Amino acid sequence: MSPAETQQQPPVPDDPTENLPLLELRDGLSDVVETDSALTEVVEAFGSGTGPVAVDAERASGYRYSHRAYLVQLRREGSGSALVDPIPFGDLSALGDAIIDAEWIIHAANQDLACLAEVGMVPRTVFDTELAGRLLGYPKVGLASLVSEVLGYKMRKEHSAADWSTRPLPGPWLIYAALDVEMLIELRNAIEAELRREGKWEWAQQEFTAILNAPPREPKPDPWRRTSGMHRVRNRRSLAVVRALWQARDQIAESADISPGRILPDAAIVEAAAAMPVDRDTLQRLTAFKGRGAHRHMRTWWEAIDHARRLPEAELPKQGPRYDGPPPARAWADRDPDAAARLSAARSAVSEIAEAHRLPTENLLSPDTIRRLAWTPPPDADLEVVSTFLREHGAREWQIGLTAQVLTDAIATEAAPAEPLDTPAEPLD
Repeated sequence: MSPAETQQQPPVPDDPTENLPLLELRDGLSDVVETDSALTEVVEAFGSGTGPVAVDAERASGYRYSHRAYLVQLRREGSGSALVDPIPFGDLSALGDAIIDAEWIIHAANQDLACLAEVGMVPRTVFDTELAGRLLGYPKVGLASLVSEVLGYKMRKEHSAADWSTRPLPGPWLIYAALDVEMLIELRNAIEAELRREGKWEWAQQEFTAILNAPPREPKPDPWRRTSGMHRVRNRRSLAVVRALWQARDQIAESADISPGRILPDAAIVEAAAAMPVDRDTLQRLTAFKGRGAHRHMRTWWEAIDHARRLPEAELPKQGPRYDGPPPARAWADRDPDAAARLSAARSAVSEIAEAHRLPTENLLSPDTIRRLAWTPPPDADLEVVSTFLREHGAREWQIGLTAQVLTDAIATEAAPAEPLDTPAEPLD
């Protein structure tokens, strides 16, 4: 290509949505619903609307300890849009009941269903546009990405991490929130058409049903072990310091409804555990404890550390938790080469199927299910036995239909190992 031809080429924009029209509110911004009379009007309007209901909720993740909804947005044909502040009411079951027979369109439903249920809004039918986007193989499934790719509009992104517990909510934030449901109905209809064209509509139906039937998430054991930077903690005494500080911080955070990281960052917990200060003055000199938030509760932090320092050896936490599952896959080759071979064959087979159907592998079958099957396959595993195993571990029928046979072949490599599932995690270095 000549220099002249090069100069004639239009520049490629850094943002692929740069030339798309910016999504705007069709009906303008409505007032936030925060009185009983206004809520009654919304309940009547949405109860008399037609078709599915676009629903979204805003939380204050990163700012508050709780995961409650601080704003609920809705849109329905014949009803328009509504922004409802759940805080003055506490319970929005009247609104939920008004739309209970409609399909609820929610983007990333597993993030919003719990906080909606807290205020009495529980759907019977749901359409998850994010999950549907995954089934269709879209590389980016955020709402803004799907709206631009499928509908050709650019969405605002600037207030996604805002503190939605702020009152009053600023006008630009409310516009951003209202736009989240502005085109959800159109997006849902376009995606349904695409799902049907690709023969994935029934898959989506099964996935949406699974979302609604999923049991509440059980609390993770020893949540303090998820402290960021734990790899720096080298012994059980230091682990006890992490545990003590994490628990002290959690109590303060829950009581004040403030995100734990805003009270004491993980980096401070790990620094204290690594330094093992011998007194309060030494603790105060640590870099991570010089901030105003850390200093405010210095007495509590020192008491937690001092308690951990004095614990008897028998009460110190283990270096690794016990968990109900296979060991880390990186250890399989040494601990059970046959299991490692089964896992490799199973992963490869499932990956090929996912690629053929333009699916993320994790949406075709849970990686944890594959590991469990490869580590301890059921005896005399034929197609029926493997199908039952997958079903018992939460796989949907469409997933079983695609993967059961190849997994049956993959685990036929060797007999099941004798080592039980209840395996301690590898010790810290």
